[in-house]
Amino acid sequence: MKKLLVGVFSVFLVLAACGGGGDDGGENGDTGNEESGQEQDGGTDEGGTDEGTEGDAGGDTAQAGEQLYQNNCAQCHGGDLNGANGPSLQNAGDDYDIDEIVGIIQNGQGAMPAQDVNDEDANTIAEWLVNQ
Repeated sequence: MKKLLVGVFSVFLVLAACGGGGDDGGENGDTGNEESGQEQDGGTDEGGTDEGTEGDAGGDTAQAGEQLYQNNCAQCHGGDLNGANGPSLQNAGDDYDIDEIVGIIQNGQGAMPAQDVNDEDANTIAEWLVNQ
């Protein structure tokens, strides 16, 4: 009986660490360093060249997309899009359009499971990825 309880408790701890620990680590550890580099690159490219008349709205969307990426995707795909456990997304915009990326986020592909983000957030992430 003790072995069963220890086994169940161990599985519970592993699952809890996988679900909650990754999110907190990404927000506090990776996001601070990675966002600094991304904001410099992404802010210059998107705010300066892509949307001159709607710079504020485009900047907000870019920041929201980057933040959503860092919170939901960077753990596997890397804070700099170079890949980690998952593949690199640096050329995602060359390989997929926004609708295809949204479909991958919502339904998963290959080893990637479907992500728990709403339609608006999935679209914001996809738009941000296409523009990287």
